[in-house]
Amino acid sequence: MGIDHRRPGPWTAVHFCGVLPAECPNARSYLLGGFAVVEFHGDVDLVAAPEIRMHVDSATSSVGCRVVVDLRPVRFMDCAALTLLCRARRRAVERGGSFRMVCTRAWHLHLLKAAGLTADFQPVATVTDALAGGRQRPPA
Repeated sequence: MGIDHRRPGPWTAVHFCGVLPAECPNARSYLLGGFAVVEFHGDVDLVAAPEIRMHVDSATSSVGCRVVVDLRPVRFMDCAALTLLCRARRRAVERGGSFRMVCTRAWHLHLLKAAGLTADFQPVATVTDALAGGRQRPPA
């Protein structure tokens, strides 16, 4: 069974040494251009964090992992989301991989800025921008 990289879907796919988890209400993961893309969805808070963490941990489990976290489908996020993001970035960097973020909502960008994380995450506007190395920054 092949994976259609043009249209992400709710599948379980082999990724490096691990397995990307099946889609759940607050997260889905897919492979695109050699990256594991993890989309956060809905309200990312303490209640949603455990299921999202499974996606983040799977995407960052291997040496040289290349991860994109897409926050565009998120309606609300709090400090639990920041914890997940910091964990994902740290795990990717510790394993010699890369971490990129897609974030366009003004409130989310403001939260990242207030937490002093904008420079670490360097959010971009689209997944395509993230795959290309993060050239296009979203408006602040």
